[in-house]
Amino acid sequence: MARKSEGLSNRHKKIIKFLTDFQENSGYSPSIREIGESIGVKSTSLVDYYLKQLEDMGYISREQHISRSICLLKPAEGVKSAAERIAEGIRSAGSAIDELLRVPVMGRIVASEPIPMPSTDTAYFDPESSIEIARSLLPAREKAEDLFALEVQGDSMIDAMVNDGDIVIMKRAQEARNGEMVAVWLDDKDETTLKYFFKEPKGIRLQPANPSMGPIFVEDPASLRIMGKVVMVIRQMQGAFSAA
Repeated sequence: MARKSEGLSNRHKKIIKFLTDFQENSGYSPSIREIGESIGVKSTSLVDYYLKQLEDMGYISREQHISRSICLLKPAEGVKSAAERIAEGIRSAGSAIDELLRVPVMGRIVASEPIPMPSTDTAYFDPESSIEIARSLLPAREKAEDLFALEVQGDSMIDAMVNDGDIVIMKRAQEARNGEMVAVWLDDKDETTLKYFFKEPKGIRLQPANPSMGPIFVEDPASLRIMGKVVMVIRQMQGAFSAA
């Protein structure tokens, strides 16, 4: 976890250091995949997320839709002092750099018609993969140790502003109230899905947020396991992420 006085995590610093070394040796910027390999992250979406954070903090600039267009604005050896100057500027404006929480990315969740999840699916991301978010973006009651992240696959929740490729921050839970968006496991089918939860007299209704798709009805509530509730959506926007 990065210190408030710096505003940069170790992963941010590793990216800046790699960018500096690569550009000095090659004369051009590395690809997203090469950056991911340098920091041990397999997901290009997560790498884009970290680059967007560095861009917002003024460490790099990029040309949209142009590969290898990263321009390093601040050298690696000046990372600490540069971050301190940014922190001072933000504080003088009446703000403060938020504490960053590291949430593990556990794998993918299907937001369409449920499909079987292979037993190896949780290894889609390596064990060290995580996403860093500002503590202030989460409800104050949420505990960091109860949170995990999943990458969304499918489009059944598009009217809830959850699109294919987005990342949902989940809170571990075994129960849900009507209308909550949950990740569920269907024991009798060995399938997983992301839907709105509704408990009805004849069973459980899993409701998509896409008018072209119908609900899933589960007659036996015992065959359905709630794995977690969505507390935050990180939307993918033009190759980067935006918290919502």
